[in-house]
Amino acid sequence: MKRKLAKFGFFMLISGCTGLLSCSGPEPTDLTTAALIPQPVSVVANGSAFELTPKTVISVPEGSAPITRVAELLADKLNPATGFGLQVQPVTKAPSAGIYLSLEADEALGEEGYQLVITKKLLRLTANSPQGLFRGIQTIRQLLPASLESASVGQGPWVIAGGTIRDFPEYEYRGAMLDVARHFFGVDDVKHFIDLLATYKFNVLHLHLSDDQGWRIEIKSWPQLTAIGGSTEVGGGKGGFYTQEEYTDLVNYATERYITVIPEIDMPGHTNAALASYAELNCDGKARELYTGTDVGFSTLCTDKEITYQFINDVIGELARITPGPYIHIGGDESHVTKVEDYIPFIERVQDIVYSHHKTMLGWDEITLASLDKRSVAQYWSSAENAANGVHQQVKLIMSPAKKAYLDMKYDSLTPIGLSWAGLIEVDTAYNWDPALLEEGITREHILGIEAPLWTETVTNRSELEYLVFPRLPGYAEIGWTPVGLRNWDDYKFRLARHGERFKAQGLNFYPSARVPWMD
Repeated sequence: MKRKLAKFGFFMLISGCTGLLSCSGPEPTDLTTAALIPQPVSVVANGSAFELTPKTVISVPEGSAPITRVAELLADKLNPATGFGLQVQPVTKAPSAGIYLSLEADEALGEEGYQLVITKKLLRLTANSPQGLFRGIQTIRQLLPASLESASVGQGPWVIAGGTIRDFPEYEYRGAMLDVARHFFGVDDVKHFIDLLATYKFNVLHLHLSDDQGWRIEIKSWPQLTAIGGSTEVGGGKGGFYTQEEYTDLVNYATERYITVIPEIDMPGHTNAALASYAELNCDGKARELYTGTDVGFSTLCTDKEITYQFINDVIGELARITPGPYIHIGGDESHVTKVEDYIPFIERVQDIVYSHHKTMLGWDEITLASLDKRSVAQYWSSAENAANGVHQQVKLIMSPAKKAYLDMKYDSLTPIGLSWAGLIEVDTAYNWDPALLEEGITREHILGIEAPLWTETVTNRSELEYLVFPRLPGYAEIGWTPVGLRNWDDYKFRLARHGERFKAQGLNFYPSARVPWMD
């Protein structure tokens, strides 16, 4: 169209207008070609286009604080790059133009789904809940040019293709784990990670708060846990910990983005930081030396001492009081020096403690050796036999197979950071698996969701974190959100390639996999 106009005196035409867009509106584009991750359930184009301008108003129903907060988060994402200073305006009736967020009963969308209807004048986002609206604004971000993700003002036009998107998740649990015990990450880094998760519609952040190398959460009744156990990390760095106030700040930040924080206190193994902090937790009554290496399986709480269970009750009690989400993760993995005859009753007693504090227990797949409450959840990471035992006990599973979903695994043999004990996980390997088909006897009905863990033995800073997380994280998001029938690597890799520009606009350090046709 532009080339034809140029042949017939385009410059004369433009002299009577401020520009082509202001004369005729934005040029129609095809919504079905948008590079959306996760891929929505349904996308239908209508041939029109909506243009974001300085005059655009984001409207919300009057008197709805949760919707207003979601709209403000949208404005916060739109304003830096556009420079428009868009405002949120309460209204008593639906507007005919601009952006409008509202709740509307639609049973098919569920709690997290949304509908986005885009016409030339109006972009209307509806959902059953503010959470659904929040998921929808992530889609709006991705429909705009990649330069939207920049912190500095860029050039428009800011055009969104017209049509209708209806979308809702496949799995109710879509998480990532951050290990802050091996290397400590401060509040700002964790908030950054939360923002990355929110962008791709994750709804769970699992924080691995204790291990052999560090104890990272203040427990007021056991202060030496952080004074001693929090004082170091892998390699002998200074470590660190979150005060309960800092932890609450993180939880609130995540909650505003509809992400549930699940705290993990690993036990009975992976406990050297606690054993170094309190001598009485050891069977011989002698405090252990602080540990800064990366070996596993050498530590254990003394499962025969009553003080151990008082300690666990105090820790879980304090953590439960500052964790609004329903889950407490008790670890339970790699307890190699805990005899199985001691391990089983330990897990069962800890399970009772968790439920006494009105929380649901999660644990790594080894916990299925014990007799589990049907409300408990097992996280499959290594043993298909353990996972099958969980199915037999009628507990739900979170799928985190190390050979597919561990973000700390190297991409290839030349990757400068990361590990390789579970194998090399290139971007296509990370994407090409179905949780419901991975292991015989584990079907869709047994699975609560998926989680991609990032262990940090080799990860020391935000840049290294980003490098291992991207570009694999969007693929895990799509596995958790998109129906399996709509997932296809040959299509996904081209959508992911276009997200490379978004990574750059955000300043993310990402691995430029040769298996993705990145745009120059």
